[in-house]
Amino acid sequence: MDYLWSLNDLYSSFEGEDFRKDTEALDNILKEYSKWVEKTINTNEDVQFRLEEFINYKKRISELASKLYLYSELSYSVDTRNETALKYSEILQIKLSSIAKADTKINRWIGTIRNIDAVIESSEILMEHQFYINEIIEKSAYLLSSKEEAVISKMRNTGSNAWSKLKDMLTSNLKVDIELDGQHKQLPLSVIRNMAYESSREVRKKAYEAELASYQKIDDSLAACLNGIKGEVITVAEMRGFKSPLHETLFNSRMDEQTLNSMLDAMRESLPAFRKYLRAKGQLLGSNNGLPFFDLFAPLGEMNKKYSYEEAKKIIEDNFRTFSDKLANFSKRAIDSKWIDVYPREGKVGGAFCEDLHAIGQSRIMLNYGETFSDIVTMAHELGHGFHNECLMQESILNSDYPMPLAETASTFCETIVKKNFIKTASKDEAFAILEMELSDNTQVIVDIYSRFLFESELFKRRKESSLTTGELNEIMLWAQREAYGDGLDHDYLHKYMWACKPHYYYANANFYNFPYAFGLLFAKGLYAEYQKRGSAFVKDYEKLLSVTGKKKIADVTRLMNIDVQSIDFWRSSLKTIEQDIDKFLELSRDR
Repeated sequence: MDYLWSLNDLYSSFEGEDFRKDTEALDNILKEYSKWVEKTINTNEDVQFRLEEFINYKKRISELASKLYLYSELSYSVDTRNETALKYSEILQIKLSSIAKADTKINRWIGTIRNIDAVIESSEILMEHQFYINEIIEKSAYLLSSKEEAVISKMRNTGSNAWSKLKDMLTSNLKVDIELDGQHKQLPLSVIRNMAYESSREVRKKAYEAELASYQKIDDSLAACLNGIKGEVITVAEMRGFKSPLHETLFNSRMDEQTLNSMLDAMRESLPAFRKYLRAKGQLLGSNNGLPFFDLFAPLGEMNKKYSYEEAKKIIEDNFRTFSDKLANFSKRAIDSKWIDVYPREGKVGGAFCEDLHAIGQSRIMLNYGETFSDIVTMAHELGHGFHNECLMQESILNSDYPMPLAETASTFCETIVKKNFIKTASKDEAFAILEMELSDNTQVIVDIYSRFLFESELFKRRKESSLTTGELNEIMLWAQREAYGDGLDHDYLHKYMWACKPHYYYANANFYNFPYAFGLLFAKGLYAEYQKRGSAFVKDYEKLLSVTGKKKIADVTRLMNIDVQSIDFWRSSLKTIEQDIDKFLELSRDR
């Protein structure tokens, strides 16, 4: 039972008095808020007082809604057969959609306030939420009428939200047929995908082939889910006046197009170096036509050791303590307080994530731990997200929502801490294995992420005209992988169903959730280089940076560390550190 997370700090159960009372409280405040909005938008008197009331309403609604909704979502994520969790998740979505009309009206009203800066400066609570209010004013330019916004919000419950739930249900309950050790087995998809890290090439290849074959059971249904979600995204983006879903994503990410283009240009320049690494890895594994997809995560060197969860906990805490006691103590608290759901099981969704429970000052982390060193790194990654949340706990809940690209900063930084410290005491073979694992991870975040960006861009382009068949989705994915990986991969062994297993494509409110990972990796590498220069003096500034990510635009956050993300030179310098690792790998691989 220690390996399951506890949600008791949220609620005792769906039938509990605490859940019932908060549900009633949410109902009451939503009705009260809607009435308050109708009264407020018809007056220009006491503007400061009314803005303060607005902030207090939004804080209380956010706290109650996030607790109730996340309790439902977290319960469902580890047991997609939990019909009660699914029911309340949908009920809460409907409840929250009921204030879409009121939100639109009050946001428009805020956008018309004269001398808004002077009003904000006259109030302590408004000054605290200055960025939040100004962002509302910016976003009001893309608001539709209150009726249209209300319709969109309600229709999502039977549109993109429903399609996303169906996708989770299909993939989490998919049984994969595979023969292992002469026995036929049916295993969850998450277990099969973890086999990509197995030391046995035969097992990796069998898992790859079994995974691809298994999607044929559900691929048309998943294609329908993806078409439904992306079709809705295109329609709503156009209605609001965005040039494209990418334009909307950049706007919501507080990121400018120049920053994205500078990063992508630098990534494209670096692709030949990554392809050299992939071909070299393929040759070490006996492949001369590039690396087969099933060998992408193949461990090299003497890192075949299995690490129990108990060992992983100690490794992470010890390594985090080399950076700061605050980070290590947070990690220990998260583990000891049962904030982590550890192992894969039937009905549990795949992958890993960290959820911010700001309303109660905690986080929850879901893993599918497989006892490899890579799983330790994943655990460090998710605890990094948790630490980011921890640094924001002194902020109002309205100032805790940071944009996608900055979301991967602390997680990637924590990965780097573990890898860099682990390699110091590693044997020569272990050091080589860790270097290769680092390059494997970096290849995913630069090369594979680039392929996903290409795929999603083409998907939106074609979906604008019509729905795509399963065959077309497979075709686009193969094209994107060839464009990004080039001759680094063996084109006879690609992964045409990558669109089916990556959950990010099915997030209607988070499109292009691919380039933020590249941003996070490269920004974190720039930060780590700064840490190496400054040592312990860096720690407080780093924590300060994380604490303001919810109330500044990206370029303003990065300037706190004197980093200009609009310049291609920054991205080139971060990528250069990876290219140096590739050169080191190529040198070491010649002796193997």
